Order: sequence, then structure tokens, then C-alpha cells
Amino acid sequence: MNDRHDIATPGRTKEIINKHGFSFKKSLGQNFLIDSNILNKIVDAADLNEQRGALEIGPGIGALTERLARQAHNVTAVEIDQRLLPILRDSLGAYDNVHVRHGDVLKVDLQELFREDFAEVEKVSVVANLPYYVTTPILMKLLEEKLPLDNIVVMIQKEVAQRMAAAPGGKDYGSLSIAVQYYCIPELVCIVPKTVFIPQPNVESAVIRLKLREEPPVQVQDEQHFFELMQACFVQRRKTIANNLKTRYFSGSDRQQLEQLLAQAGIEPSRRGETLSIEEYGRLSDVFLAAGIR
Repeated sequence: MNDRHDIATPGRTKEIINKHGFSFKKSLGQNFLIDSNILNKIVDAADLNEQRGALEIGPGIGALTERLARQAHNVTAVEIDQRLLPILRDSLGAYDNVHVRHGDVLKVDLQELFREDFAEVEKVSVVANLPYYVTTPILMKLLEEKLPLDNIVVMIQKEVAQRMAAAPGGKDYGSLSIAVQYYCIPELVCIVPKTVFIPQPNVESAVIRLKLREEPPVQVQDEQHFFELMQACFVQRRKTIANNLKTRYFSGSDRQQLEQLLAQAGIEPSRRGETLSIEEYGRLSDVFLAAGIR
């Protein structure tokens, strides 16, 4: 299809919106991308080809969808806003490898969707311009369900992307960094200015690529316990891990046992949560479990 007809231009986007009388819903975080260069960077980062599938979340009027359709074997797009379904049928009519599903991706059975839509492809990428208000729940659902994904390339709020990619020791590093990096290797692709959207959001955005790991960076006895303990260490960021863990796991008389367990894991009680690596959290979780502390 000729690139001159791309949806991702200010003129074409306004034309489609006016044609269908579409009005933006702030509650759904709708901001449509109108810059082809940014779209190219997103699609390039997903590393698609004719043997691969793409899952898009929140296709809007189809600007990214049509680019994916040109690169991938097939595309499934999940759209929550029923008003966009006829627009997508119209704007993507030329592509027979696109399947639009109506639904909330947080409620969709993704295992079933993958069985039905991606049985013929080798690998699948999730590629999306995610609504900022549900970025973390969507990403964590994709990761926790252990789907057969190669990578996830998403446009999200810049500060959230920086937290996902942060290394230990900085102010951006926290429970989200560890949760994402347990499953993925994150890479910031580019920063995206507000001006390339209709309507313009209030914050800067970033494109982040999450390459799924074949194995986590640390093997733990119990993943749920690992995540719970790690999150407990960030409940009050300015407190030491000893104080945060004491609040979550120990009564006032058990400070000595807590310090013994921290010493067993090779971790100073005076450290704060943002200074510990994933490996250290894994070691600490296993030490707690071995002592029967959940």
C-alpha cells in the first residue's frame, strides 16, 4: 500500500476522525500518533517478519496496525472502545491479515487468544501505544501469564519507561524495575515528544523494548514469595530494608532473627531497597523461606 495514504499524519488522522464524528474519551487515555518516524522506530524495534505475529493493544484508528500488517504474518488488535470498531474496519479494509477483537485486554483470555490467532507463527511480539493509566497492569499480565512472546515494544509514559529500565542504586529503581527485569531485558528505544499526538498528552512518552528472557536472572524457590518480599522492601523507600521487613514479617521481639537472616543472605540491615540487585532479593527470599517465614 502506498505510504502517502498512511493514517499516521495530522491531515489523514483528522480526516478519519471527522468522517466518523469521533470524539476522544479522556477516561480511556486516547492519544493518536501522527508521526511516521516514531512509528517506524516502534515497528523496527519489534523485529517482525512474515513468519511472526503481532498483538496490538488499543489500536485506535489503526495507524500502528497498518504498519504492523505490512511487516508481520498476521496482526490481532484488541480494542476496548466499541466506537472505534467501524473506523478500524474502514481504515484497515485493505489488509486481510488483521483481526480486530473488541474487549478489555485485562479481561481477555490471552492463552486462548494466542491458541486461536497465532498457531501458524513462530514468534509473537506485543506492539502498542498503551494508555498510561493501565500500563503496569497490562504489562504485568502479559509477563505473568508466560505467553510465547519474543518481545514487547510499547509506548508508555517516559518516567515509567525509565523506572522499568533503571539499574540498582538510583531513584528510578524500584519494585517495577525488578518485576520487569525478572522477566525481560529492557531497552529504551526513543523519547517521544507530546507534539506527535492528537490530542497532546500532558507528559512526555518513551518507546521501550522488553526482550523476554528464556530464564529469569535468578532462580528462586517461590516466585510469589520473591515478589512479595521485594515489594515489602519498598513500602517506605526512605526506610532501611531491616525496618521495612520488620514491619511486614516480624513482631517487635524478633529483630535479632531478622538480622541473622540478613547476615545469612550477605546483606547489611542498613541498606535501602533500591540498592539491592535482583540476585540479592532472590537470595534473601530463599533464606526467608528456608527459615519458614512467609
